[in-house]
Amino acid sequence: MDSITQAVLGAAIGEAVLGKKIGNIAPILGAIIATIPDLDILILPFIDEIQKISMHRGYSHSILFCIIVALLLAYVLQKIKWSRDISFIKLWVFSFLALFTHILLDAFTTYRTQLFLPFRDWRVSFDSISIIDPVYTVPLLIGVLTTAFYKNKIDNKRRPYNTIGLMISSVYLIFTLANKQHIGHVFYSQMQEQNISSIRLLTVPVKVGNMIWYGVAQDNTHLHIGKYSILAKNKIEFHSFPINEQLLDGLDEYLIERMKWFSQGYYTVAEKDGKIRIYNMQCDMQGIREFGDYKAPTAFYFEITPLENNNYELSSGMHPLKE
Repeated sequence: MDSITQAVLGAAIGEAVLGKKIGNIAPILGAIIATIPDLDILILPFIDEIQKISMHRGYSHSILFCIIVALLLAYVLQKIKWSRDISFIKLWVFSFLALFTHILLDAFTTYRTQLFLPFRDWRVSFDSISIIDPVYTVPLLIGVLTTAFYKNKIDNKRRPYNTIGLMISSVYLIFTLANKQHIGHVFYSQMQEQNISSIRLLTVPVKVGNMIWYGVAQDNTHLHIGKYSILAKNKIEFHSFPINEQLLDGLDEYLIERMKWFSQGYYTVAEKDGKIRIYNMQCDMQGIREFGDYKAPTAFYFEITPLENNNYELSSGMHPLKE
């Protein structure tokens, strides 16, 4: 999710666990701690493109990271005057929850999260909520801000607002999972009507409120991409793109393995001016781009430029809406 949402969720966790002990300092500490996993972006300018796709939401978004860093944070918090009288266990629980809810919430979005590093690099994703969705964020924010007006940390009136905000946002998150199941049935039904067969189907929400979804159906040779609105209940128009697996023949094996791993197999390949473009449909769904006789399944792409001696140059690009 976006950084604001992660900070607000951390603030709500802080209030829920420590608010009665340290008042408004608790949500501030929670917001700060909840942003720690995303500090991995600080190293991105210093690594190459292939490393970037492995590093972001990597070790800093693993369960082991949450456990270890929570221990360090609990030790530090016991040295601070505001929280020195709170037990180490409670400070660890607070720190762990602020970190773990960050990575768990990220796993609900389409950009997958490597929860089980260093043991497995499997990327977990429920694909049920957009990276930015105010319907999830606003109840949390209202709960935290309303609670902040009660400066007396033992005032019983402060706690229900934060609790209600957490409950509403959590219910919405559960709704997105149920809604995703419904969307899957819609896509399968319309694919059957249009005689489109598939080995597997990926559905991802876009924009606000879980109302608009893209579906990517994969068969042996093509990806079939369609868009559906719950409000419009439209007939889905599928656009088919050849996977073009043969265009990857002869390229660096490690590079291609990482690209396939990153896309979870939902990718298409195209050739343009002697360069190879890979479109990752698992985490980028911005709509079809058409420019004359060139048709792309989405806006973002990785571009591989073959060089001498089996070397290559990897870069990325973005198609505008119009060229």
